[in-house]
Amino acid sequence: MPAAFLDRDGVINIDVGFVGRPRDFTLIEGAAEAISLLNRSGYRVFVVTNQSGIGRGYYTEADFSAVTACMHSLLARRGAHIDDIRHCPFHPEATVERYRVDHPWRKPAPGMILDILSHWDVDVNASFLIGDSLRDLEAASAAGIQGYLFEGGDLLEFLKTIKPELERS
Repeated sequence: MPAAFLDRDGVINIDVGFVGRPRDFTLIEGAAEAISLLNRSGYRVFVVTNQSGIGRGYYTEADFSAVTACMHSLLARRGAHIDDIRHCPFHPEATVERYRVDHPWRKPAPGMILDILSHWDVDVNASFLIGDSLRDLEAASAAGIQGYLFEGGDLLEFLKTIKPELERS
């Protein structure tokens, strides 16, 4: 089955810098519609997100879980869903000691993507990643999937430009 791997901050939600509370989570224009289109088109949808704000002590794992629940709820209201999510709270300069490590899940390393690939039946050749930074694209490349750089705007319109065949499904 094909899969779409999405970064979170800057792709699914507006990146206001360290989104650690549900009140700070706002969907990007067209995000729910893009994810819904992917769902209807037979794609698994996965989120792979660096979350160094946890390692830096800006928010906790529980806060991240609350934001994730908010994301799921906002998407569900619009007929969209995420199949699975991986996050990496680790950072080599984290202020919270247990997270101070150069972890293989931290993008640009491909660890989060590879972990999902080990747990799901995914057609790597038919899969892709949308990210908003070069480190996202580097992680995709290292995992053997195509990466696309989203520089803002309407995610649904962006998806239609990179995967026009979805429009017809």
